[in-house]
Amino acid sequence: MNSQPPANPTVTQLLAPLAEVADRGVYFEDTFISWHDHVRHGAAIAAALRQRLDPARPPHVGVLLQNTPFFSATLVAAGLTGIVPVGLNPVRRGDALARDIAKADCQLVLADVGSAATLDGIEHLNVDSAEWAEEVAAQRDAEVVCQSADPADLFMLIFTSGTSGDPKAVRCSHGKVAIAGTTMAQRFDLGRDDVCYVSMPLFHSNAVLVGWAVAAACQGSLVLRRKFSASNFLPDVRRYGATYANYVGKPLSYVLATPEQPDDADNPLRAVYGNEGVAADVERFGRRFGCIVMDGFGSTEGGVAISRTPDTPQGALGPLPDGIQIVDPDTGEQCPVGVVGELVNSAGPGRFEGYYNDEAAESERMAGGVYHSGDLAYRDEAGYVYFAGRLGDWMRVDGENLGTAPIERVLLRYPESSEVAVYAVPDPVVGDQVMAAVVMAPGATFDADTFRDFLAGQTDLGPKQWPSYVRVSPGLPRTATFKVLKRQLSAEGVDCSDPVWPIHR
Repeated sequence: MNSQPPANPTVTQLLAPLAEVADRGVYFEDTFISWHDHVRHGAAIAAALRQRLDPARPPHVGVLLQNTPFFSATLVAAGLTGIVPVGLNPVRRGDALARDIAKADCQLVLADVGSAATLDGIEHLNVDSAEWAEEVAAQRDAEVVCQSADPADLFMLIFTSGTSGDPKAVRCSHGKVAIAGTTMAQRFDLGRDDVCYVSMPLFHSNAVLVGWAVAAACQGSLVLRRKFSASNFLPDVRRYGATYANYVGKPLSYVLATPEQPDDADNPLRAVYGNEGVAADVERFGRRFGCIVMDGFGSTEGGVAISRTPDTPQGALGPLPDGIQIVDPDTGEQCPVGVVGELVNSAGPGRFEGYYNDEAAESERMAGGVYHSGDLAYRDEAGYVYFAGRLGDWMRVDGENLGTAPIERVLLRYPESSEVAVYAVPDPVVGDQVMAAVVMAPGATFDADTFRDFLAGQTDLGPKQWPSYVRVSPGLPRTATFKVLKRQLSAEGVDCSDPVWPIHR
C-alpha cells in the first residue's frame, strides 16, 4: 500500500488505499467501522443513488445530514464515482432552502431524522428509513471501482455561510480537497497512528478540507461527533485517542469556558487547526491542553489564505503573502500602512474555482482579473496583517471608513464581557453610528458608567470608534458554523428586545 499520496492528488487517490485497511477506520459514538467496510458502504450508497439519478442531468445530491458515518460514506461515494454531494445548511428554511437546492441542480435530497425537520414540505429521502436501508443492502456486494478522476474534477458543492448575502455554491474540486488534506497531514506529521476528531459540520468546507480529508490523507482514523459539544470535547479526545482536531470560529472559546482541571494537558491531542479563532484563546488553548494550535485565515472560496508564523504578533493573521494586497475598494489603489482596505489576490483566483450556476457573483468576485475577498484588513510596518471585518461591516462614521474587527478586539478586553459584536446602525443625520452587542460573563451585570471608564482608558480606541450604543444580550445570533449574523443585529438596531444603553463620550 502506498503511504505517500501523489504530489497533485485527487480524493479518489486518497480513498483507494483505504479499501484495504482493516485495523483503522471511523469511530462514531459507540460504533467503529474499518476503512475497508466504510469504503464498501460508500460503494453501495453510490450504486443505490445511481439507480435513482437521471444520467442526463448533473449527478448532484443534496445532503442535509448530521456528522454521521453515513455522511462520511456519502463523501466516499462521491470520491469513488463522481456523484457530487451538495452540502445543505440546516439553518436555512422554507423558500430559502428550496432556492439552494434548485440553484445547485440537486436531483435528490438526503436527510436523516435529526435534520429532516428543517425541510418542512420539501421532498427528500430519509436515509434512516427501512426503505433506504433495503436499497443500500441490496447493493452490499457492489464492486469497489475507483473512477479515473482529475484534480480539476468537481468533488463537492459547498455553500457559503450567507452572512453577507444569499449563500453561493462554491465549486470544490478533487484537487482542492485532497491537497488541503495532504498539506495538513504533512504540516503536523500525521500518519497511520493518528486519530482525527471532526465535530464541525461536514456541510462546511472547514470540516471537509481540514478534517475529513486529513484523516483520509494520513490513513489514520476518523472520529465523527454528531454535533460539536464543548463539555464533551476533552472526554471525546481521551475516549478515542484523538491526536488532531479542526475548528472554525468560536469552539476554542467554548471549550476554554468549561471548568479548568489540573490534568487538562494529560490527553493525546497533538495538533489543532482552524480559522477565525480569537487570538488570545488560540494561545490559551495550546497552553491548557498541551498541544499546537495553528489558526489560519481563509474562506470557503479559497482565493486568499494567510497563515500565522511563529513570530506573528498577537492579534495578527500573519505576514502578507506574495500576490496578496490590501487595496482601497473604491480606487483599487494599494493602501498605506495602517489604513483599512480590502484583501485581494492580485495574482489571480488562488484556490477559488468558481460558483456553480452563478455567473454574476463569480464575475463580481473576479472583477478585473483580481480575486476580491470581501474581507477588510490593514498591515503594520513589519508587513503583518490584521483583520478589520467584512465589506458589509464597513461603517462610514463622520466621513471616515471604519472596520468592525479592530473595535471588537478592544471591547473584548472589557473584563466583564464574554462575547462582542460591533455593527453599524444609521446615524440620524448622515452615515452610520457604531453599535456593540455585548454578552456578559456569567454572574456579571452591565454598568454603563464603568464601561465608559473602560473605553476612556483604551488608548488605541479612536474617537470615531467609540460605540454610540451598547446592547446587552444573553447570546449572539449565529450561523451553524458559529459566525455572528450581524445583518440581523443591524436590522434590529436600537429598538431591539434587549436592553440598550447610549454610551456618550
